[in-house]
Amino acid sequence: MSPPTSHKANSSSTITMLLLLSVLMASVMAATAGNFLQDVDITWGGPRAQMLNGGRHLTLSLDKDSGSGFKSKKEFLFGRFDVQMKLVPGNSAGTVTTFYLSSQGASHDEIDFEFLGNSSGDPYTLHTNVYSQGKGDREQQFYLWFDPTKAFHTYSIDWSPQSIKFLVDGIPVRVFHNWEKIGVSYPKNQPMRVYSSLWNADDWATRGGLVKTDWTKAPFTASYRNFNANGCVATAGSSSCGSKFANTLQGGAQNDQGLDPKSRNRLRWVQSKFMIYNYCTDFKRFPQGVPAECRRPRFL
Repeated sequence: MSPPTSHKANSSSTITMLLLLSVLMASVMAATAGNFLQDVDITWGGPRAQMLNGGRHLTLSLDKDSGSGFKSKKEFLFGRFDVQMKLVPGNSAGTVTTFYLSSQGASHDEIDFEFLGNSSGDPYTLHTNVYSQGKGDREQQFYLWFDPTKAFHTYSIDWSPQSIKFLVDGIPVRVFHNWEKIGVSYPKNQPMRVYSSLWNADDWATRGGLVKTDWTKAPFTASYRNFNANGCVATAGSSSCGSKFANTLQGGAQNDQGLDPKSRNRLRWVQSKFMIYNYCTDFKRFPQGVPAECRRPRFL
């Protein structure tokens, strides 16, 4: 016995809807996966930087002659920027692998993830910093709770008019809030590109430069995939990124004042267990008193 006509129509509509949904989901996944060929330019290092698998993967290498790097094709004013990275394995002492945002010029803004290599068996140091109008000196450093050379992990910078969040696998490790109301400079006016590089810094990177790069281990290679820049693309004469980001990408400025309770607890966990340096507690460095933002509530 065949089903009633109305049932057939409903069944047909359901199938059509499911097909459309599957197509939509596929297109969303394709859009968020990112493609290095479309999204970035190799800026230096020549053949040491390679795009593989149709742009789905990218590697940067360092040898005694040169490192390598890339930058995003577009400039952004606010957004969420993610990449999956697998860092240089083995003895990586002296090497630095970076993922950061930066504008240009002496008074540039910058938001940094830097991964400082170490001798085999010792942990990487995750170094973070925020520059505004050319001034940085806002370093926080962490050990990671996993080996970043064994598998890909996601590193994210979430930059809004209200705060900058540094995330590792979705877990916040640091939040830098906009404290302009108490005179703290905050990066919010200069569009920035996304950059990444692998370079030799054995004059300072590992134990203050005491451990040098072992060039017999070269080339050193870091791997990348799933780059995603979900931000407001800055164009000449455009001044709409601030309101566009607050109202569209983040669901309103009010939602971005801080972290939800779960994320706040994760931030406390990371900072209590894995933080190894915090400029806000370096009283020898600031004998006249720590910067103003350091005197604000730590977790918001």
